[in-house]
Amino acid sequence: MRSAGLLLYRRREGRIEVLLGHMGGPFWARKDERAWSIPKGEHPETEDALAAARREFAEETGMPPPDGPTVDLGEVRQSGGKRVTAWAVEGDLDPAAVKSNTFLLEWPPRSGRHQEFPEIDRAGWFGLDTARRKIVKGQVALVDRLEERL
Repeated sequence: MRSAGLLLYRRREGRIEVLLGHMGGPFWARKDERAWSIPKGEHPETEDALAAARREFAEETGMPPPDGPTVDLGEVRQSGGKRVTAWAVEGDLDPAAVKSNTFLLEWPPRSGRHQEFPEIDRAGWFGLDTARRKIVKGQVALVDRLEERL
């Protein structure tokens, strides 16, 4: 599985902050550490990864990604085997305005009932050290690479 995403960053009072989204759905509802992600999503091999990253950002935040130069953060592999290619872009947005697309899930399991959940149920700005604790383990390297490249 291939995914692509954007890591939005801003500069505040001499430090870098990144925007992360808390993963939606019942599995993540009571988790905080290791339950946040960059806005990202799957794409077919035939789709340009950066174009997919920009599309997924818009779908998961409800806002267009900022224009401007991107910083290539390379690829990481998450624990489930998913490969995520990411870029960083500088910009700002109000996390309270984030409105994510949704996914359908049978919940409770084996109940035959399906419910819709947001891909991202909330978003927030975090300093790099806090982001490293919040973000899913497989994406920590993206925060490290952003810091190295800036």
